[in-house]
Amino acid sequence: MISLEWVKDYIDISDQDLKELAVKITKAGINVEKVITNDIDKLVIGEIIECENHPDSDHLHVCKVNIGDEVIQIVCGAPNVRKGLKVIVSLPGAVLPGDFEIKKSKIRGVESNGMICALFELGLEEKTEENYNKGIYELDDKAPVGKNPLEYLGLCNTLYELDIHKHRNNDCYYHIGFAYEIAAILNRKVKLPDLSFNEIEDSIEKHFSLKVETPKCPYYLAKMVTDIKIGESPDFIKKRLIDAGMRPLNNVVDISNYVMLEFGQPLHFFDKDYLGDKILVRDAKDQEEIVTLDGKKRILTNNDIVITDGEKPVCIAGVMGGENTEVLDTTKTILIESAIFDAVSIRYTAQNLDLKSEASIRYGKGLNYEYTEMAIKRACHLLEKYAGAKILSGIVCHDRIDKTLKKVQFEKEEVNNILGIDISENDMKIELERLDFPYELKDGIFNVTIPNRRLDIDCYVNDIAEEIGRLYGYQNLTSTLPNTNIRRGQYVGDVKYRKSISKRLRSLGLNEVKTYTLVSEKEAKEFNYRNKENILLPNPLSKDKCVVRTTLIPSLMNVYEYNKKRKVKDILIYEISKTYDKNYQEESLITGLLSGNYMSNGWNTFVKIDFYLVKGIVENILDYMGFKNRYEFVVNENNSFHPGISAKILLDKKEIGVLGRVHPKINKDEIYVFELSLNELMKDIKPLKFKEANKYPEMEKDMAFIVNEDVSAGEIINTIKKAGGRMLENVSVFDVYKGENVFQGKKSIAFNLTFTDTNKTLTEEEVMEQFNKIINEVEQKYDAELRNQ
Repeated sequence: MISLEWVKDYIDISDQDLKELAVKITKAGINVEKVITNDIDKLVIGEIIECENHPDSDHLHVCKVNIGDEVIQIVCGAPNVRKGLKVIVSLPGAVLPGDFEIKKSKIRGVESNGMICALFELGLEEKTEENYNKGIYELDDKAPVGKNPLEYLGLCNTLYELDIHKHRNNDCYYHIGFAYEIAAILNRKVKLPDLSFNEIEDSIEKHFSLKVETPKCPYYLAKMVTDIKIGESPDFIKKRLIDAGMRPLNNVVDISNYVMLEFGQPLHFFDKDYLGDKILVRDAKDQEEIVTLDGKKRILTNNDIVITDGEKPVCIAGVMGGENTEVLDTTKTILIESAIFDAVSIRYTAQNLDLKSEASIRYGKGLNYEYTEMAIKRACHLLEKYAGAKILSGIVCHDRIDKTLKKVQFEKEEVNNILGIDISENDMKIELERLDFPYELKDGIFNVTIPNRRLDIDCYVNDIAEEIGRLYGYQNLTSTLPNTNIRRGQYVGDVKYRKSISKRLRSLGLNEVKTYTLVSEKEAKEFNYRNKENILLPNPLSKDKCVVRTTLIPSLMNVYEYNKKRKVKDILIYEISKTYDKNYQEESLITGLLSGNYMSNGWNTFVKIDFYLVKGIVENILDYMGFKNRYEFVVNENNSFHPGISAKILLDKKEIGVLGRVHPKINKDEIYVFELSLNELMKDIKPLKFKEANKYPEMEKDMAFIVNEDVSAGEIINTIKKAGGRMLENVSVFDVYKGENVFQGKKSIAFNLTFTDTNKTLTEEEVMEQFNKIINEVEQKYDAELRNQ
């Protein structure tokens, strides 16, 4: 949570609309999740004038609260509620964070007309166990009864709730770091806070020594102050801590938290009198114990880091201090710790101990050693100013940190190639100056130094390009495809279509089989619907493998017989393979065989395989390949197929295959087969054309004609399509009927017609005009009679 009132200490934003500024910051890559103002209606300052125990509870209290213009009764369960206390009261009708509305109610039979609030209930601090146990917020004696408590506390502030990307370092977790972000966006400079203080002649080195025995602590600074006067913090510090979700305690503890939120550097204050004369930083021992500031005993492992007085732990480094060196109201001398610990180790310790704190979050992201020193100086400045502290001269330091400057060298073309846009050399200079990244430009080569405050940026041109790009504006990035010489990996020729069709057939429930290329002479003569001559092998291995097949149907019939003998009742198989005629002409065929039930719901309900189901599978394959409205089925006459239950498949009037029931003289079972020439299909495959989905409604009409039995539905469909024109989107048969009310030698065929227009909504008159035209065409051409006219 970032307070904009606080940020104003470091950068001038008085001319900015803070909601518009949030949009600019978000566009630059730091997501402002929410702009918060703390104003809540129907909050008043109240004074508890009576406080008695609830008659039906051991922890509730019945309070009489003066709110200025009246005295109201409120039931409160806070442990610190008492007579004479000035508090924050939310009246009936107030809506607290989480859409919690305060209403008049009865609590265990006693009327309650509001709620006395803690800060976390108002969204002004985090709801932790510690804050919950502290109870309601206690205002000072000067608080004016009946007035707005948020105005009195100075909490009518604008806050930004940030959703920071995990790869972004902690520079946006503290106010100076966020000020630099705003400065880059607005092209302004950051003014750092006052770090000055006076030192007395006495030196810290006379009273304190430091020893570090772990590589997990590369940097440790310590300053010593004395004559501390514990008391209340200045109002501005208290208000800012509350804005950030922290509860003010006293001037010393508050300054520690204030500096952490200012510089991002956690500090720890030890009571020097309890600490002793030395500090030893080391790895913890397995099962070593320490009681932390929250009063809980913690069991450590050798993966943790501890601060010790030479013997016993006094602090879990980077996570929480120990109770044995806590700053109390009687504390006079303080040792200030400002250090850097191994980030991975701190994250492990916080997780292992279930002790996530504001300090551990920042330590776990890594710290800038420059701010480590500035933070300890800032703490001395504030302690001297607001706690009457005297600062001993000198500083105890352990320094093993790598201070090598991070430098990046690049040319502008490298950045432009990464971003995909053309940013001029001059614009890059402007963006680097806005970022406050020192640089030199010589002979077209940039030498940029990355400030230590930006630990998330590594010395690679990619990171610099990202920073330049986000300030230049993501909206200026152009979407382009990669410009490189590549070759698309894909199947080609008949393999491409074999793979595609095979996948489609499997999705339709068929199983693929692989059969032998050779068949017997008898099998070769069956299903020779194309009258192709076979190649007869001169020296076959056996009589049943002596002919090279020109159709796959006999081979699938053999697979059918094999499965039938093994009690398989429902057989759905296909094969895509090559055949050869006497002239060694190669042809790939798609062949399927189906018998039994297509599917079952497991409750004695089946979809039985018939001619129309197999025809639907063939249509599905042809439509899938882009041949919709280009194929038709005509009567087939061949001794291998059942008369009247078979058809030739034509594509653009050219025969490409056959489908139908196997003739009973070959097999008495109800077996259906289909076969398509992949070679013929590949000749006529055209690129698929896609059209936009129609946004106007469709209109459906049904019609049924009585025609002679020898008239096929396909013939009538073709006539309907020609007569319907572009307005007719689809025609389908939904009923064929022979019997009562239809003369012998006649049949009734019912059609469903779908009309649509891509440019407008059709009217009933337009559709009926076309509908009647279709009726006239069919009646005249086929001597048909419209049913139920």
